Amino acid sequence: MPLRHKARKRFGQNFLHDQQVIDRIVNSIAPKATDLLVEIGPGQAALTRPLLESGAELHLIELDRDLVAQLEEQFSGHPNITIHSCDALRANLPELTGHRPFRLIGNLPYNISTPLIFHVLQWNELIIDMHFMLQKEVVNRMAAAPGSRIYGRLSVMTQYRAEVTPLFDVLPESFSPVPKVCSSIVRLTPLTEPPVDAGSFDKLQKVVTAAFSMRRKTLRNSLRDVVSEDQIIAAGIEPGDRAEQLSLSQFAALARSLQYDTK
Repeated sequence: MPLRHKARKRFGQNFLHDQQVIDRIVNSIAPKATDLLVEIGPGQAALTRPLLESGAELHLIELDRDLVAQLEEQFSGHPNITIHSCDALRANLPELTGHRPFRLIGNLPYNISTPLIFHVLQWNELIIDMHFMLQKEVVNRMAAAPGSRIYGRLSVMTQYRAEVTPLFDVLPESFSPVPKVCSSIVRLTPLTEPPVDAGSFDKLQKVVTAAFSMRRKTLRNSLRDVVSEDQIIAAGIEPGDRAEQLSLSQFAALARSLQYDTK
């Protein structure tokens, strides 16, 4: 099908056209006829069409109204597709899917990838798995281990909610227009139970956000408005350490010692 849409920079659009990459992504997802798939940013349907061949039910979330019109024209009357013209950052995915378990797929715009991941992870009890195309740097940050310079809030909070499995890289030439960075496909598998006891997600997020907001400072300073130095020591952590040195379990220990409940 000829391209009829000029990519819009404000939407962060880069359309995948490499058929080998498309096939490899679909093989990694391995869709089945019994699946309920939610695709964020289907664009020109490069992934949508082969996913549809599996017989799965698809819900497409697209912000660009011109692309919505093209998708509606292309899949008009198809019983397995529902198109939602909305912003994925504001979409309530359980409401869109009737509160049924679903699999999530997306070639995510680089400019919203991190907030979008945090947005969808709140529904990890309904999400079976996620396959995202992201900037390679973002995937590396999600999978990073303590001690790495790229280990941060995204690493800790993603690993608290899901198993992170980088799958393969995608070169810029696979897209139109050609982006300036390399991309990667990552699989996120939501965890049925958190790997550590943090007291609550909100408490963990409070501590992690504070710690990495001033990552070059010691915990003694970065956490002074959240956790006291005595509490840091009581959690078995050195107040002179920095955020990137702490494991998920250590952040969880700090979260459990918060001076107040996070609402």
